[in-house]
Amino acid sequence: MLTLKIIPAIDIMDGKVVRLLRGDPKDKTIYYNDPIRIAKQWEGQGAHMLHVVDLDATLSLGDNTDIIQDMASTISVPIQVAGGRRSEDLVHDTLQYADRVVVGTLALNTKVLHKLIQRYDDRLVVSLDHNDGHIMSHGWQQATDNMIIPTMKSLVALGVTQFLITNISRDGTLSGPDIQTLSKACRISNVIASGGVSGVSDVRDVAELSPYGIILGKALYEGLITIPEALEC
Repeated sequence: MLTLKIIPAIDIMDGKVVRLLRGDPKDKTIYYNDPIRIAKQWEGQGAHMLHVVDLDATLSLGDNTDIIQDMASTISVPIQVAGGRRSEDLVHDTLQYADRVVVGTLALNTKVLHKLIQRYDDRLVVSLDHNDGHIMSHGWQQATDNMIIPTMKSLVALGVTQFLITNISRDGTLSGPDIQTLSKACRISNVIASGGVSGVSDVRDVAELSPYGIILGKALYEGLITIPEALEC
């Protein structure tokens, strides 16, 4: 039986650990000033992996590459890096220090995506961020005509084996995961579930779907769940 990966999110903006409500940079909460210290803390509590998001890169406001590189060299658990990875060169550069890289907007270019899959295989995670089924791109700022489940099936046919699924209408809301969509997605491929987790019961509900992993965000930072509690699920 596969172990559900418990994956804390570390979202970095202007060098600080923050959380955004539904991806809105105007609705930001700053939690910590030292992302590396928090990475060590989550590692020490037993996290299987860290999901590190460069929000400045996502929003084309700059980047936090130096901090993320230092983090990767400091901790021993794997890290996957997301946010603004919109070119082949940037994907390659990121994988020089990270274990996995998450692409979203870039994945819409199937020709480039196919090349990346052939080169990096399961080190490449495709993020399908959606608003109640409609896939969003460019840092959740632009809606597309693509629906999540048909798109996921077509990407599996292309060779994608790792997905990050986020219903952005629930992200940072503590309103519970989108179980209906996650249930369908988990029957198609390996899925990391993200968005809406409010506590232990949500982790249990997601675990029953047998995903690859689950992202802990606001609930973790607000003290509504701990990593040891999540591990017990």
